[in-house]
Amino acid sequence: MYQSDFTQFMNDYLAKHPEVDAERRELRLTWWDRPQDLDDLARWKASRVAQKPYVYQPE
Repeated sequence: MYQSDFTQFMNDYLAKHPEVDAERRELRLTWWDRPQDLDDLARWKASRVAQKPYVYQPE
């Protein structure tokens, strides 16, 4: 199966440096896998200002 040079480089790098993968998983838990506050999400969506179809068009 074909792998690009970059994919081969990353696979080799991660094999030689397993601490990078552990740090990546830890940071993912910090920023992404968090409980979501649905009230905050609803307020953010409600307070969003709609963008015009063409922002440079004068009114």
